[in-house]
Amino acid sequence: MKHLRRRTFVALLPLTLLISACASTGVVPADKDTYIVAERGPTVGFSRPIRQTASVYRQANEFCAKQNKQVETVKLDQLDSGIGRPASASLQFRCVPK
Repeated sequence: MKHLRRRTFVALLPLTLLISACASTGVVPADKDTYIVAERGPTVGFSRPIRQTASVYRQANEFCAKQNKQVETVKLDQLDSGIGRPASASLQFRCVPK
């Protein structure tokens, strides 16, 4: 019986990892001249949100560059991954003149 449970767990693990793939909000207006972008990573375990932080800044920079402006960080929240929790980063920003 233990072997059957273990095989079921091993068989379902890849499916669980695919379902928890990274997700991004894209750039979303938050307030007057303020925007938010957030991303959650696919990895659970214990890791820093380095890729997610780089991704939210990349998206923010692309958004501001289209307006010929640059990013000004208002707030950056980062959450390390843990048991059953993926790493994530959330950036609140403004686009300001260069």
